[in-house]
Order: sequence, then C-alpha cells, then structure tokens
Amino acid sequence: NIFHRFKQFFPALKKFRLPYALNQAGLPFGLLLLMLVGFITDYSIVLLIKGGNLSRSNSYQSLVQNTFGFPGFLILSALQFLYPFIGINITTDNLNNKRIPGVGPDHILAERHFVILLSTCLFTLPLSLYRNIERLGKVSFLSMVLTLTILIIVMIRAATLGPVPTENAWAFAKWNSIQAVGVMSFAFICHHNSFLIYNSLEHPTLSNWSRVTHISVGSALIISAAFAVAGYTTFTGYTQGDIFENYCRNDNLATFGRFCFGLSIITTFPLECFVTREVLSNVICSRRLSKAEHVSITLLIVAVCTALSLAYDCLGVVLELNGALSATPLIFIIPSACYLKLCPGHWFHGEKLIPIMLIIIGLFVMITGLILIGVFPQDCSHGVEMFYCADANVSGTRMLTFYLHILTNSLF
Repeated sequence: NIFHRFKQFFPALKKFRLPYALNQAGLPFGLLLLMLVGFITDYSIVLLIKGGNLSRSNSYQSLVQNTFGFPGFLILSALQFLYPFIGINITTDNLNNKRIPGVGPDHILAERHFVILLSTCLFTLPLSLYRNIERLGKVSFLSMVLTLTILIIVMIRAATLGPVPTENAWAFAKWNSIQAVGVMSFAFICHHNSFLIYNSLEHPTLSNWSRVTHISVGSALIISAAFAVAGYTTFTGYTQGDIFENYCRNDNLATFGRFCFGLSIITTFPLECFVTREVLSNVICSRRLSKAEHVSITLLIVAVCTALSLAYDCLGVVLELNGALSATPLIFIIPSACYLKLCPGHWFHGEKLIPIMLIIIGLFVMITGLILIGVFPQDCSHGVEMFYCADANVSGTRMLTFYLHILTNSLF
C-alpha cells in the first residue's frame, strides 16, 4: 500500500496554519512563498536521498553522522526528535477543539481532558504501538480522504460566508512574511521520515523516489494552495492560527469539519510517534528494540505528550518556534550542507550553487523568524468565539436547504 508514502507530504493540511500564513504574508505574495517552499521541499527531499546514496546511509541520522561526525548526529537527533514530538503535542491538543451538536458546555463529552484521554486510549495509543510503518497504509489513506473532505468544507464555507472585510485584506505583501515562511516550512516538512518511506519502497531507487516525491509534493502543493486561499478569503485579516477557530459554534457544517479534523489528527499521531521513537532508539542503542522496550518507549512518548496537552491549551507560539527552529534547518540547511560536503568538486560548481543558496536562505529565515516571534508573539484565542458569530445564523436547516439546492441542480 503506497498511501503511507504520500501521507508524509500532507501534514500541512492537518495543522490548519496555511490560511494564517497568507494572513501574515499577504495573499499574492503568500502564494508565491508557498510555491517556493513547495519547490524547495521537493528539491531538498531528493537531495537528502542523493546524500544518503553518496554516503551509503539508510537514515537521516546516519547520513549526518557520516558527514559531520557525532556532534552533527546529536544536533540532528535533537531537531528530529523535537519536530515530531512537538507535532504530536499539537495534534493531541487539537483533539479538544471538536464540538458535538446537542452537547452542552457542562457535558463530559465537552470536557477537553476527557476527550483527549479517551481518544488517546482508544485510538492513538493502539495505532502508535505498530512496529512496521507499512501497517499504517490504510490509516494514511483514510487521512487523505478526510483531508479532501475538510478542503471541500472550507471551500463551501468560502462561498457561503466570506469574505469578512478587513483593512488591507488584499494587499500584495505584508511586513511579517518571514514568519509565514516558518509556518509553511513547518507545514511541508517530511524529511524526518523520508528515509523510512524511501526504504519501504518496493524498488528503492533514486528515480522511483524522485517520481513519488514530485507527484506527492505537487499534489500537496495544489491542495495546500486551495485550502490556504479558501480559508483566508473567507475571514481575511481575522484568520486565526487554526482556521476552525474562525467558524461559529452553531455552524453544523464546520462542526462536521472539526469531526473530520479530529479523525485526521488521530491518523497523524502514529506516524509522528513512529519517527520520534525511531530517533530515540537510534540515540539510546543501535540495535532493534525488543518488544518490551518498544512498548515502554511508546508509552513514555504518548504519556508525556498527553500530559503536556492536558496542561496547556494554547500551543500556537510553540508551532511557530518549531517551524523556525526545527523545520527550517531540516529542510533548507542540513540536506544542502551534507550534499555540499559529500559531492566532489569545488563549491562553486553548477550542481552546488542551489544548495549554497538554500543554506543562506535557511539561515536568514531561521534567524529573522526567531527574532520576529520574540518581538511580535502570536495572541492566543484558543476556544474564543469570534465577534461576528453573535449575529450569525448558520443553522442546520439553512445548510440542508443549501445541499438540497446543489443536489437538485445536479440532477435536473
């Protein structure tokens, strides 16, 4: 089943940050940045496997260790651990943002702690205990279907709700575009599990990997752009870090989207946990983990992530920090640096010019992004009803009428 190979390129749509990235960068310039990050992601993923073939490495960690020694191995291990680990925390935290029709705020199903614990015990923990990544193929297919469903919901809402006008909503570019690059990098990164996916190919060759990468990143870029535009054009300058924070509580279609989002979160958690466990096991010991060790490390990762999500209900600034501090080096800097050192010839050879440019861009984005995050931190509006919902009248009857109208036009 190849769906888990494509799944690595779609976490962007489960972070629901891309409309907010356009809010930071401006719609036209944000789309240009999104395409640029997509192309860079595609290039660096292939470059990563090229470096692995040159150094005869079968993992990102072994590639960096063969290239830069043990210090490089430790730095990469820390970045590889932090990215999926923080991603797990964010996905776990987002499980509480689901609202069930007919369930009041005092109901136990509306209690975030109960929902997180129940989802973790029933779904995310059992799926995370799988030892073979290929067992997640059907789960990944389900996640892709849910992603497309959520995209359709956001596009319908863009047609029926938006736009909510704000000042400079259609400006070409905005001053904090660098922060948007960090968000997009966080959304697109899949380098931490690229070797796992590459080694799962039936014929792991560079040509096959390039084909899978081009198709997957291209598809993810198209869907990401559609999602970002639909989300931003609905709420313009009011677009939140999590797009579902913008929709009103009585919006039944958005509630269904939140439900799909929750299921997609459950299917994202195991793959990120798989990578986190793999990094830990490579640092602790080079051998294959025993069954008891596998279960113990998985329980530890899940327990820590669940505890953090129960303790904190707003992780937006953590997501931005993760994009600038972890995602940017993993996409822009490290694959290019490894290839530059492994590839023969002088540094200004034609094949090395692009990796050199990526290192410079990556350092600029990382340093500038961290400074902007410190100076202009994102406000937390987690769970707060937006002001325009006071006069909203998005009822189930209205949505039923809307769907019947579409069905009637389709049939007749």
